Amino acid sequence: MKENIIAFVCFLGGICLGLSGYAPAVLSLPILPVLLLSILVFLAGLGLGSNEGLTYIIHSFQWQMLLLPVFTIIGTLLFTMLAVFLLHEYTLSDLMAIGSGFGYYSLSSVLILDMKTMTVGIDEATKWASLALLVNVFREMIAMFGCAFFTNKGGSCAAISVSGINSMDVCLPIILKASGNDGKWLPVSVFHGIALELAVPILITLFCH
Repeated sequence: MKENIIAFVCFLGGICLGLSGYAPAVLSLPILPVLLLSILVFLAGLGLGSNEGLTYIIHSFQWQMLLLPVFTIIGTLLFTMLAVFLLHEYTLSDLMAIGSGFGYYSLSSVLILDMKTMTVGIDEATKWASLALLVNVFREMIAMFGCAFFTNKGGSCAAISVSGINSMDVCLPIILKASGNDGKWLPVSVFHGIALELAVPILITLFCH
């Protein structure tokens, strides 16, 4: 929850700084999003590699576990397609790129900003990146506050799917608690998050081009 608030405050702070006209020129350098993206990818790998339970999770892997992230991707993209009837200024591919964040607001917004800047300019790219940030922060908050509800209504798979990439970190304790601390959902939830983390840059790149 605290991370979401910090991200949202930083987002508002960036808007205010941009409107003030006092933003340092270095913040507008095209190389900056690439550097931030590289750091994010490195930290994601570092966090995964330093996980103390990584060996147990790897040994618990079953191929059937890949079905859940596949269904999460399909369901998310199908639901995202409905937004084209509400947001007429965006193309279907733009909306699909935004929806492909799966709750990973930091990486998805930086990726979209970097890729769209080259084709539509910094102003339009910033607008799309901002929407991606808000959509994916909102998804994470829905998962955090609604995890027990989704578990009761659709089972643990529903809660994991709604959590998106956050099923392997932020939402993991909440998912396990809502599932009665059943240990079998630990590897399922972690592999779900890892699979989506790998899918995010692939899908966003696909839809942005």
